[in-house]
Amino acid sequence: MIITIDGPAGAGKSSAAQGLAKRLGFEFLDTGAMYRAVTLAALRTGIDLRDNAALGRLLESVHLEMPPGRVLLDGKDVSDQIRTREVEQATGLIADSPVVRRRLGEMQRAIAVGRRMVCEGRDQGTIVFPDAFCKFFLSAAVEERARRRQAQMAARGETVELATLLPAIETRDRRDAARESAPMRPAADAVIVDSTGLSLDEVVDRMETEVRRRSERGTRKDE
Repeated sequence: MIITIDGPAGAGKSSAAQGLAKRLGFEFLDTGAMYRAVTLAALRTGIDLRDNAALGRLLESVHLEMPPGRVLLDGKDVSDQIRTREVEQATGLIADSPVVRRRLGEMQRAIAVGRRMVCEGRDQGTIVFPDAFCKFFLSAAVEERARRRQAQMAARGETVELATLLPAIETRDRRDAARESAPMRPAADAVIVDSTGLSLDEVVDRMETEVRRRSERGTRKDE
């Protein structure tokens, strides 16, 4: 059983997905971390992040694993390294690459085979898991998303002004929505959740209620 949570940067997808997975007893797949890991590998090798052919060759040579709560790149834990500002700023270019999106989508589907997972990202419900049991699109006002990102960065010891983050998030939103390969948009059958002004628990409450409602409805149909 697959549950997808898509949405823009800073909407709280990872936190909501982890919280929902914990409540349901599911596993959590952080697809954003997969893109960051590929970005880190590309930065380390010094290749052009816009060169699809080079990125394709890179993907053939790297080994990516996603054990619970960690990210392993070629057997080494890079969970902290992928959260740096350098990687964060470059990930957008990697995410725009059709060859990267196709290959990571294949990996995500392979990881999920035979498992009960909550997956978060930008195209989980539209491209990677179009037949997911339940799909959500999580968003929030851009100002709130910027404040959340600022708090996350502050927790890592990085100080960034809101005036810097706001245009960066808006630019990322436009790029994600406009890209040719897997543009960010709600799936036609996604439940839209606006997290503006809501606590994490309130967001997860809404999602959990919807998942359990659908599960109970399916059980009654089977009976």
